[in-house]
Amino acid sequence: MSIPLILASKSRPRRDLLYAAGICPTVRESHVDEIATVDQTAQERDIDPSTMAAEDRVATLARAKALAVAQSFAEVAQTAREAEGDLQISLPLQDGYGSIAKVTPIQEAINAHQGLTSATVGPLVIGCDSMFTLDGVVYGKPHSEENARERLRAMRKNTGTLWTGHCLIDAASGRELHAVSHAQVSFGDFSDEDIEDYIATKEPLEVAGSFTLEGFGSAFIDNIQGDPSGVVGLSVPTLRGLVESLGIRWTELWNLTREQKRGVNPDNPNAPSDNVHQPGDGWIDCACGHRHWGLNGASGVLLARRDEHSGAITDVLLQHRAMWSAEGGTWGAPGGATADGESPLEGALRESFEEANINPEDIQVVGSYREDHGPWGYATVFAFEKPGHQVNPQANDDESMSVEWVPIGKIGEYKLISPLQRDWPEFEKRLHELAAEHRPN
Repeated sequence: MSIPLILASKSRPRRDLLYAAGICPTVRESHVDEIATVDQTAQERDIDPSTMAAEDRVATLARAKALAVAQSFAEVAQTAREAEGDLQISLPLQDGYGSIAKVTPIQEAINAHQGLTSATVGPLVIGCDSMFTLDGVVYGKPHSEENARERLRAMRKNTGTLWTGHCLIDAASGRELHAVSHAQVSFGDFSDEDIEDYIATKEPLEVAGSFTLEGFGSAFIDNIQGDPSGVVGLSVPTLRGLVESLGIRWTELWNLTREQKRGVNPDNPNAPSDNVHQPGDGWIDCACGHRHWGLNGASGVLLARRDEHSGAITDVLLQHRAMWSAEGGTWGAPGGATADGESPLEGALRESFEEANINPEDIQVVGSYREDHGPWGYATVFAFEKPGHQVNPQANDDESMSVEWVPIGKIGEYKLISPLQRDWPEFEKRLHELAAEHRPN
C-alpha cells in the first residue's frame, strides 16, 4: 500500500503534474483567505504587506494551505478516536438482507483497519503557492482583463521569475518541511492582437503572472531557466526532496501504473470535467449482480439532529445527489469511496465534510452499520450533532445539488437512493434507539 498524498489545492495543473509522476492524490481545497493570511503575517513581522518579498509570500501561503488541510484530517482522526457504540455487520449475499451477522465495538474495528488514527507515517499533505516577479514587482493572479492586459504587455520580450512555495506536512508525526523553487521565464515578442486573443480564452485571468506553461500561453514563452514543473505550480523535484527528507522513498508514493488513465475521472464519464479521479475511485463487479462504487468500499454519515431538551430526533441530513452520479436525483447520506489508507469511518467523515460541510469536530459518532459483500462493502455511520454544536450544511462540490435537513417524519416523501430506501426502516429504528441511549445531560 502506498503512502497517501493529499494535495491542498484544486489546481488542475498541479494534480496533473502528480498524475504524470505516478501519484493519484486526494484533492482537498484549503479555503485559505490569501490576502488576510499575508496581511496577518506582515502584521506579526511589523512590516508593510506590500514590501513582503515574493519568496516569503509563497512560503507563507503554502504553509497556511497545508496546515489548514492537515488540521481537517487531524479532526477526522480525532472524531474517529472518540467514536462510540457498535459496528453491526451484515452479510446479505450469505444471510439475506436485514440480518446481522456480527456486532463489534467501533474502536475495535478502527484499530483492526490500521487507518489514519493508527498510522505512523502519512498521509502527507502538500500545500503550494506561486507568484511571478517582473522588474521588481510581485504579481499574483490578475483576476481582471485590464490587469492581465497590462501585465502581458510588460512581459513582452522581457524576463521574470516564477516563485513557488511548498510546505509538506506528515499528518502522523506533525513534522513539516518547507522549500521555495524559482525559475527564470523569458517571453518572446507578441502583438497586442495576440494579447487580446489570449485574454479571450480566460486562461490568464486566474493564474500567477497571467501566463501558463501548459496551456495557450506556452507559445509565447521562449526560454525557461530552472524547473519547468515549478512554473506550472508544483516543483516535482522539490517535492521529492522534501519527501525524502522525511525518510520516505519517493516511490512509496506511487499508486498509478503507466497504463492507467490520467486526468479526468475515467470511471465516471458523465461527471463534470473538473471532477477528478481520486484514490479509491473505481467500480467493482459484485457477485450480487451489481457494480459498486469504491475500490476500497464506500461509506457515508447519516447525521441526525435532536431536540436539545428531550433528545428526540427531529431531522436527518440528506444529500440531493447530482444527476450525473449513480441514481442521480435521489436523496441519500453524504458519502463516497473510501480512499487508500482510510478506515470506512474515516472515509465517511472526510467525504461528508467535502460534500456536505459536516465538520467532524461538530458531530458525535454513536454507531455504524456495514453491508459486507465480500470484496466490497458500504458503511453507514450514525452520528448526532454534539451538544452546543450546529452543522450548517452546504453543497461543497459538484456531487450534490443540495444538502438539507429533512424532518424525520417526512423522509418517506423523498425519493431515496435504493440502498437507503431498503434500509431506512431499520436505520430509523436504530437512530431512535441510539438517541434514547445518548440523552442530553
